[in-house]
Amino acid sequence: MYSKNLVEDDDRVAEIVRGAKRIAVLGIKTAEAADQASFYVPEYLQKHGVEIVPIPVYYPEATEILGQPVYRTCAAVPGKVDILDVFRRPKDIPAHLPDILQMKPACVWFQLGIRNDAAAEALARAGIAVVQDRCLKVEYARAVKGR
Repeated sequence: MYSKNLVEDDDRVAEIVRGAKRIAVLGIKTAEAADQASFYVPEYLQKHGVEIVPIPVYYPEATEILGQPVYRTCAAVPGKVDILDVFRRPKDIPAHLPDILQMKPACVWFQLGIRNDAAAEALARAGIAVVQDRCLKVEYARAVKGR
């Protein structure tokens, strides 16, 4: 049953966060937008030892973000991804679904303020865990750092 992949339980969220070593960030911004969550959340995670894989939607000139090579699609990212952290408006998520499904991350995480139940269901039905409307930085600090 797909509903087990729709993660809302705090313990399960913490388990996902603690297991995440490699996080791809769809919609990451560059250092010029350092005051925006789509930059400072992945920057925080990287400073705490998480490998960050940037997938910007904009910034066609960027070849690196946070010192890591940029990928233009989710499917182009090589290797296993523990969490795909999504910084896209809810209405923009459906256009990314085929790409995300091709990537098949262990978990797709819609950041705080982002919720798209139809997209979450499609991902959950594909066997992908989905967390919606939570800040990965806050949950990381809570689960891993105990703060």
